[in-house]
Amino acid sequence: MAEIRNYTINFGPQHPSAHGVLRLVLELDGEVVERADPHIGLLHRGTEKLAETRTWVQSVPYMDRLDYVSMMCNEHAYCMAIERLLGVEVPLRAQYIRVMFDEITRVLNHLLNIGTHALDIGAMTMVLYTFREREDLMDAYEAVSGARMHAAYYRPGGVYRDLPDRMPQYEVNKFRNAKTVSELNASRQGSLLDFLEDFTNRFPTYCDEYETLLTDNRIWKQRTVGIGVVSPEQALAWGFSGAMLRGSGVAWDLRKKQPYEVYDRVDFDIPVGKNGDCYDRYLCRMEEMRQSNRIIRQCIDWLRKNPGPVITDNHKVAPPSREQMKSNMEELIHHFKLFTEGMHVPKGEVYAAVEHPKGEFGVYAVSDGANKPYRLKLRAPGYAHLAAMDEIARGHMIADVVAIIGTMDVVFGEIDR
Repeated sequence: MAEIRNYTINFGPQHPSAHGVLRLVLELDGEVVERADPHIGLLHRGTEKLAETRTWVQSVPYMDRLDYVSMMCNEHAYCMAIERLLGVEVPLRAQYIRVMFDEITRVLNHLLNIGTHALDIGAMTMVLYTFREREDLMDAYEAVSGARMHAAYYRPGGVYRDLPDRMPQYEVNKFRNAKTVSELNASRQGSLLDFLEDFTNRFPTYCDEYETLLTDNRIWKQRTVGIGVVSPEQALAWGFSGAMLRGSGVAWDLRKKQPYEVYDRVDFDIPVGKNGDCYDRYLCRMEEMRQSNRIIRQCIDWLRKNPGPVITDNHKVAPPSREQMKSNMEELIHHFKLFTEGMHVPKGEVYAAVEHPKGEFGVYAVSDGANKPYRLKLRAPGYAHLAAMDEIARGHMIADVVAIIGTMDVVFGEIDR
């Protein structure tokens, strides 16, 4: 009599559907998953330890490299932690700019997730559509910070600089003729706010296009309905947050439950699922993008009408303007001290969390009064989601593992840290 034994296979670490460097050790009975063991650490860069050897401000760019799809949201939690330790008041205009860019980042994140999730499952066109819209929002990142991804735009006390009055223009070259360039530049004739307003006018139509391709698509539903079901009790017990929690029917969102910045001044709804499967989480993310669009429009209206400072005037925390620094000795000293020695943060400990596109992203910071953090601990939402991989994937087919990883929306920069 032949002995029946399970197969053990490696899924990854460089699998196109593993979204980074995930190694899953799958134990299979035929094509049915008996056990899924995630092996992480292949992207580990020691961000939390590095922060202990850098000044408080120098660690801001490290935050961009955690979840490298939701850059400014990572910076936001870190800056909020420092501001709470310092007791610094952020100007209202800076708070609106932060909220606007948090929501731009949420749309960027969900576009990548929905596009690549569909690609993993076999829908090629989706990723081409979603990356088209990501280009416009990346241009907004570049306009304010000079970088398309790792912006380092948020600073303790506010944001690096005010919104630009003009957008960069495309130029005629051997790849683009004058007619194409004039079409591309049509929405770039005004300020960044004009450009974003034009985008928010177009975006609901794009969302309808995505839904036409996927929402009632027979194959998409066969691959996602009833797959990776998580009950509300399980989601809470496993520490889920974001769409992974709301897809299971738990209406928890830090923007509503523990409002920060100006989220209590803007109007939006929290989409909630019913069945806790991959399909419901997809629908939650689709609706979240529409709600983010609403928030961005409200921020644009307010920012147009209310000029003002975008960073604190406390020069122990934020540098003086270039003009002041070059014409005033005291301001030059402030500038020099801030960028060599850094700010001294009062003793204490703090936890600051934001509703990151993937869930609750938290920063626990301990200060001993020095110019560097004594200890920094990051609460990455994807870590808790991936930890439940074994429980969620058990009993599913090997093809469903791809759908489950896609619905978790994992990025390994934040998981490995």
